[in-house]
Parts: sequence; C-alpha cells; structure tokens
Amino acid sequence: MDIASLYHVSSGAVREAAEQTGAAKRAAAAKEGQDLFSTVLHDAIDNLHTTNSYISDAENEKLKLALGQAENTHDLSIAMQKASYALQYTVAVRDRFLEAYREIMQMQI
Repeated sequence: MDIASLYHVSSGAVREAAEQTGAAKRAAAAKEGQDLFSTVLHDAIDNLHTTNSYISDAENEKLKLALGQAENTHDLSIAMQKASYALQYTVAVRDRFLEAYREIMQMQI
C-alpha cells in the first residue's frame, strides 16, 4: 500500500509523508536522465512553502491565544517548534547553497 493513497486523511504527518514520497519519485525520475537541477530547485521551493505555512500556523495560534480562543497552550508550543525547526532547516539549506555558489564562482577556468 502506498502512503499517497492516505492523502485525504487530515493528519499533517500523513500529508508530509505523501509529499516526501512524491519527492522520492521526482528524485528517481531525475536519476533516469531528467533535469536534476530542476528537481532540486522544485524541492527547495516546496520546502520554502512548507516553512511559510508552518510560520503562518504559528502566527495563527498566537492570535488564537491572544484572543482567548485557544483551548490549550500545547497547540501553540507545537506550532512554534515546527516553525522554528523548519526555519532552521531552511536557513541551513540556504547556507549550503550559498557555500556551493561561492565555490563555483571561485573556480578558475
């Protein structure tokens, strides 16, 4: 059974696993001769969108807590941690891209 068949389930973990399965399929297609750079670029863009959604979710939870609509603070702390980890990961990936770019630019032809 493929995890993508469970995509309609409302769990974020299942959706993320299905998206990772899609990323794995794109990586396999790239190994078969398709444009690898395009695949990496699309994955980076997908990661940026995921990070933005986590940050947005954390902001929404903050607003709910401030307005007294939150039932518990656990949702806020979970959303904040997800946003924090996603942002740390995104910054690490950006730093690696910049490092690789600098190395390429310093190469002598």
